[in-house]
Amino acid sequence: MKFRYAMVCSSNQNRSMEAHCLLKKQGFDVSSYGTGAHVKLPGPSLREPNVYEFGTPYKHMFEDLRRKDPDLYKRNGILPMLKRNLSVKLAPQRWQDNAADGYFDIVFTFEEKVFDMVLEDLHNRDQVLLKSVLVINLEVKDNHEEAAVGARLALDLCEQIEAVESWEDSVDDIMISFENKHHRKLMYSISFY
Repeated sequence: MKFRYAMVCSSNQNRSMEAHCLLKKQGFDVSSYGTGAHVKLPGPSLREPNVYEFGTPYKHMFEDLRRKDPDLYKRNGILPMLKRNLSVKLAPQRWQDNAADGYFDIVFTFEEKVFDMVLEDLHNRDQVLLKSVLVINLEVKDNHEEAAVGARLALDLCEQIEAVESWEDSVDDIMISFENKHHRKLMYSISFY
């Protein structure tokens, strides 16, 4: 694979990790991140989420929730999701703290708010390399079913990007082709490292 990819959602739990897992299995050079202040997972009610710091191992979250209410977190898919996550990487990582990870060629976000935060962060960084990065938003609802669909769509788009010599020369055609094929509107922007 020619390019380095980043998958980004709010908590680096569902949408970004589903895509990270699928692309990793397909041999892509991929990482994943969240942009939120904390990692939030559903709790017993909307007003009682489970909140963790970025960097808290997925295994710790899994054991914590299994201890709190194994039936609830198995039924709502959180325990299986965390089990998948810990097979991909150690812990959720925050996009804004990833400068040491180097640069990415392509960054996928799965929510417009996250797209805006990634672009803002890139614009606030020192742009010393003058290396272009394509940031794409593929809007995906934050549930397990839609995350699986979003991951397959992200894989399809990554495969289209990999098929061209230079994405900079073909980006508009790739996006139009994807939108026509899948009837999904994309937002995208080019930034720099």
